[in-house]
Amino acid sequence: MDILDQSYALGVDVGGTFTDVVLAGPDGQAAVAKTLSTHDDPARGIVTGVRSALDAAGVRPEQVGRVVHATTLATNAILEGQGVRVAHVTTLGFRSMLPLGRYARVEEDRFDLRFDPPASPVPVEDCFEVPERVGADGKILRDLDEGAVRAIAGRITSRGIRSVSVALLHSYANPVHERRVAEILREELPAGATVVASSEIWPEMREYERSTTTLMSAYIGPIMVSYLAGLEARLADLGVRCRVQVMESGGGVMSADLAGRRAVATIESGPAAGVIAARFTGLAAGHRDVISFDMGGTTAKACVVRDGVPDITHEFHVGGKGSFGGRRAGTGVPIKVPAIDLAEVGAGGGSIAWVDDGGALRVGPRSAGSSPGPACYALGGAEPTVTDANLVLGYLDPATFAGGTMRLDPELAEKAVADRLAGPLGVSVAEAANAVHEIANATMGSAVHVVTVQRGVDPRGFAVVASGGAGPMHAARVAERFDIPTVIVPPSCGVGSAVGLLATDLSTDGVVTRVLPEPRGDFGELELIFGDLERSAADDLGVALDAGDVEVSRSVDVRFVGQAHEIRVDLPSWPLTGETFGELREVFFDSYRQAYGIALRGPLELVSFRVRVTKKVPRVPLGRRPAGTGAPASTRPVWFAEYGEYRETPVLDRDAVAPGTRVDGPAIIGDHESTIVVPPAWSAQVDETFTVVLTRKEATR
Repeated sequence: MDILDQSYALGVDVGGTFTDVVLAGPDGQAAVAKTLSTHDDPARGIVTGVRSALDAAGVRPEQVGRVVHATTLATNAILEGQGVRVAHVTTLGFRSMLPLGRYARVEEDRFDLRFDPPASPVPVEDCFEVPERVGADGKILRDLDEGAVRAIAGRITSRGIRSVSVALLHSYANPVHERRVAEILREELPAGATVVASSEIWPEMREYERSTTTLMSAYIGPIMVSYLAGLEARLADLGVRCRVQVMESGGGVMSADLAGRRAVATIESGPAAGVIAARFTGLAAGHRDVISFDMGGTTAKACVVRDGVPDITHEFHVGGKGSFGGRRAGTGVPIKVPAIDLAEVGAGGGSIAWVDDGGALRVGPRSAGSSPGPACYALGGAEPTVTDANLVLGYLDPATFAGGTMRLDPELAEKAVADRLAGPLGVSVAEAANAVHEIANATMGSAVHVVTVQRGVDPRGFAVVASGGAGPMHAARVAERFDIPTVIVPPSCGVGSAVGLLATDLSTDGVVTRVLPEPRGDFGELELIFGDLERSAADDLGVALDAGDVEVSRSVDVRFVGQAHEIRVDLPSWPLTGETFGELREVFFDSYRQAYGIALRGPLELVSFRVRVTKKVPRVPLGRRPAGTGAPASTRPVWFAEYGEYRETPVLDRDAVAPGTRVDGPAIIGDHESTIVVPPAWSAQVDETFTVVLTRKEATR
């Protein structure tokens, strides 16, 4: 019997403001729970949400056979400096590489005459040098001094450090010294100490990025291991005894054990899940090219999905500075693992609106979060937020917010907007609230600009898939800025990331750098390289490569001989032949032309080889739900910029809108997790999967 005949699955997404839980079973989504995130103890909010979802669906805890979790734990630990103290071990002569760092002066830093670079991720006194040397070609130039390694272990122990990163020069080409250093440290350090080697995390060339990636994994790894163990124990106390799986940055899911060993791969865990949900939504609606637009309580994220595949980057920066949702190279901490290529801005429902010293209205990036939250939460917050503005404008129903688990206070929202914004600006409360709404739209539009226009992509041929608790309220206005005619809002869009978790497979990535000339008819060496990578990745997942539910994808980083940077190219087929390698060459030439605007041809080098091994898992059906009766249609005063005043506007319960129904704007369509705003120039139609598709009226003529 298929596991789905007797088990349910839980998707759990912990965000900056809300923790979302989706329970699904053989017949689709069974229940949704939305609770305030508990940042002092994230597992507490998760257990509350899981218990609520199980109770709502009448499902016993032991019926849950899969739990998939997206978490911001790793990101927050890095941004807030809450990781563990780490010692870094490197090759003799390179002790100062990480403390010196690499920083680009961008934005306001360019004009700061007293500029101080940010603190190093590891102080120089916690960096140690090992006498050894491996050349870039993998040849051993100086033997490893094992006695020095044991002495370093004693010094690390005496300093009270229990987590160590090891990144030796050119260990990607030959890891023998690095692996021996890690082995000795594990023998000599106290029990329970963490030792992370770059050859085990991401053996790719470029020393600084490889070292920071390894360091960050050692920095957050112990926290991730402790957190996941505690979460599994608390779920087991509740009766949910399956192992937790964790979303990884590249769009797959890994086991809790692998997430603990390779914690750095979970840094973009939460945002990646939303993109996967948007991909499935777009494909189901017949749109292979979509822009994922996910707006929660703290941030908004945008990502491009082209031909059904999300854009992937192999290097991103945590905590870096930049403009308009992008992150500048040379700022923050570079991480070299695959991640869905996102642009993120500090504009969410909890983003605080304020008037600066020059009398200009600003929105974000500061957020009220879940504590104290927006003023309308009545939890002690007094500063106006985007959520307060949307409530003042009439977009939100104070009685049904977050599934009716918390009632919003319109009077507190209006007072906050009046006292902090309307008064100083000399405008009406409604005008101030609308200005907050429009500034938030502009800020979020900048994230869409980064992943489309700034990268040479024309967004007008895409559809926007809106998710997150606040996304559908703003999506149509953001789409208007780019002349995008279609917005798709899936069922349970307010918990889109949690839904996306249930649409993912178990997967892991592997990489190795071997700088090789392009082969001339003999592909034996390439087959050996890929074979080793595939076996290693399969071991990480605990699967057999020849199993029917296991898939392998392969790619290679290619550059012209004499150049320093590469372009990743997917292998067109496997095994390699002269014909398929010829196809790979042509794809590289075309990608190079698109990236740099120059049509070059010439001899190539193969630099880094990559694989992704994926184990397909049984999935619950997504997007299915029975048509509910819902509440009868009503009206309420809503403020739209086109009218410049409040007008009575139809308000529909999404559960009451049957497939095939068309709703002309202006209108409000609400459900338990989110609110869809249909502006005057738009119409909405519900398809057979209960997805709401918004279309600009001009585009339908």
